[in-house]
Amino acid sequence: MFLEQGIKPENKFWKYLIGSVCIIVASFIGQIPFSVAVLYKTYNSKNFPTDNDAALKIFEPNLTLFLVMISFVFAFAGIYFVVKHLHNQTILSITTSRKKVDCGRVAFSFILWAIFSILSFFVLYLKSPENFVWNFKLVPFLILLVLGSLLIPIQTSTEEYIFRGYLMQGFANLSKNRWFPLLMTSLIFGSLHVFNPEVLKMGYVIMIYYIGTGLFLGVLTLMDEGMELSLGFHAANNLIGALLVTSDWSVFQTHSIFKDMSEPSAGFDVILPIVVIYPILLFIFSKKYGWKNWKEKLTGNIDAVES
Repeated sequence: MFLEQGIKPENKFWKYLIGSVCIIVASFIGQIPFSVAVLYKTYNSKNFPTDNDAALKIFEPNLTLFLVMISFVFAFAGIYFVVKHLHNQTILSITTSRKKVDCGRVAFSFILWAIFSILSFFVLYLKSPENFVWNFKLVPFLILLVLGSLLIPIQTSTEEYIFRGYLMQGFANLSKNRWFPLLMTSLIFGSLHVFNPEVLKMGYVIMIYYIGTGLFLGVLTLMDEGMELSLGFHAANNLIGALLVTSDWSVFQTHSIFKDMSEPSAGFDVILPIVVIYPILLFIFSKKYGWKNWKEKLTGNIDAVES
C-alpha cells in the first residue's frame, strides 16, 4: 500500500520538517542562476524589478523558462537526497506501491488530459475567437517545444513528488490516517499558488481551483495507490497550456500558438473543473483501473508498520 511504505517507527514527522527545509534550500540554490542573470541584465540600467512578475518579463520567454526551471532540477535532487539519506527509502517507494513505475498509467493520464485540454480550448476559441490572436512563430515555438518537453515534466514531477509523494507519506506518519494527508497536501499545494499573477487578476476565489486541483490529484494518488496518474495529468496540464495559449497575466509568457487577449475574470469556469470535469475523470479512471473501497482509501486509518 502506498502510504504504508513510508510508515516506519523511525520515520518521525520531524524528519519531514527537516527534509522539507532541505528541499526548499535546494530550490533556492537552483534559483541563483536566474537571480544572477536578472542582476546582470539590469545592472547598467539600474532598473531592478520590483516583483517576481516583473522579473519574469525581463528576458526572452524561452530563456526565462529555462532559467526558472533550473530550480526544479535542484529541488528534485533535494527530494532524492532526503528520501535516500534521511528516510532510508527509495524514490520508487514515494512514487507507487507497484514493483515499478507504471508508465502506461502515466501515458494514459497524460493523453486523456491533453486531449481534453485541447478540445476545451478550441471550444472557447470557436465561442469567442475575438479573445485570441495567432501567436505562432516557428523557430521560437520549436525551441519552446524542446525546452518544454524536457523541463516542464521535471517541474510538474517535482511538485508531485513533494506533495503527493513525500509530504503525503509524511502527514500519514503524523496522523496515521488517510484524510489528513489528503487535506493538508491539498491546502498547502493550493496555497503556494497565492502569489501567482492569476490570483491578483481574478481574486482569491481562484484559490478554489488550485486547492480543488490539489485535492483531485491527492484522490488519484490514494485511490490508485501511486502517483502515476497525477504525474501524467500534471505534466499534460502545464505542457499543453504552455504550448497552446499564453497571456500577459499568466505566470509564464511563452511562444505559444495562441495568445489570450481577454480580461480574466473568475466565474463559473473556476468551479467547473471541481464540480464537473474532475468527477468525470475520476469516474473514467475508476472504471479503467477497478477502484473500490473509496471511503476506506480516502478516510480510513493506517496501522503502523513495524520494521
